[in-house]
Amino acid sequence: MKKNHALAMALSALSAGLLISCVKPADDNKALDSDGQKVVQESTATSATNNTTANKSINESANADPIVPVVISPATAETYLTHVADNIIIPAYTDATKQSALLHSLAQQHCQKVPVGGDELQVLRDQWLVLAQAWSSAEMINFGPATASMSDLYINYYPDERGLVHSGVAELIAANPTLTPKQLANQSAIVQGIPGLEEALYANDSLDTGQCAYVISASSALSTRLKDIEKNWQENATDLLAIDKTADSDQGLNQWFNSLLSLIENMKSIAIDQPLGLTGKAKGHLPAATAGQSRVIINAKLATLNKALTDPVLTAMLASNNNSEIGDNLSTALAETTTLLAQMPEDLATADKATQQALYDHLTTVTRLLKRQLIPTLGVRVGFNSTDGD
Repeated sequence: MKKNHALAMALSALSAGLLISCVKPADDNKALDSDGQKVVQESTATSATNNTTANKSINESANADPIVPVVISPATAETYLTHVADNIIIPAYTDATKQSALLHSLAQQHCQKVPVGGDELQVLRDQWLVLAQAWSSAEMINFGPATASMSDLYINYYPDERGLVHSGVAELIAANPTLTPKQLANQSAIVQGIPGLEEALYANDSLDTGQCAYVISASSALSTRLKDIEKNWQENATDLLAIDKTADSDQGLNQWFNSLLSLIENMKSIAIDQPLGLTGKAKGHLPAATAGQSRVIINAKLATLNKALTDPVLTAMLASNNNSEIGDNLSTALAETTTLLAQMPEDLATADKATQQALYDHLTTVTRLLKRQLIPTLGVRVGFNSTDGD
């Protein structure tokens, strides 16, 4: 399976060209027992009622007086964008790079003697899950070197609607039992990155020599890609976020907030709605489906949104024009969504349909708050690639 950028692009388009996949799971976020599931079922009606009320409030707001954008001076915009680069974007890539390097180190350590199973395999799986969450946070950055170079496709080939990763990884390992990182770098995006590692680690009860070689090589190649992206941002953040152009352009603010909007729209549509078949025929699969850990991935994305949208520097910008209510509305909606998610099973596919629908509705509320309140208040335009039909 030689690397072919044209093929990768075509496959990406067939898979909607949208990549989603992965904060560390809380110790108490375990699969629900029967009593816990009952609590979820009983709370769903209340959640739906609250969400209906929230949506009504949002719709009424949309029909009220036009939103007056907050006045953001060039200096304020520059300070905020610098803060975003230094304290949100770069740390997200740094963490993903760190977790990938740690998985590589653990794979080298535990694969010295095969087969690898039991506790040693579980150590590798646990670290993969931490890595998957770290990348889920970094996926909020839907612009810059990761997307421009198509590295995001090689890091996280998702959605894989035709199950290409499953067969591709197995075929690659069978054909290359002594695979090296250099050899893997010449392969298709389908067999690289986080989904490929998930397939190798979770689809097998133990790892043989060929599977170990794959995990070592894939984690090494992934670390190299992530490190390159991190370095690019460290060296070029000013250009990538147009920090030095705030006097003449709102490009940086537009990029950043549309990127956050894209994260929740894609999460709602491709990672929740389509695989669960909530508004149409089921298509594709939940993130981390093989690992059965979709809740953890969605939770990581929500935590990332919460961090970005309740950021104190952003809150201060909104408060400067007496618009703190918008931030409060977003914070409340995100908290309610996170609470509902925490009550659901680790594999969201096993939740009852009413609870799945309640999660989808909560995400719709957050999306509407972003598009109809926050973005207009900041004077930002919703990008043409907005995919959500809320």
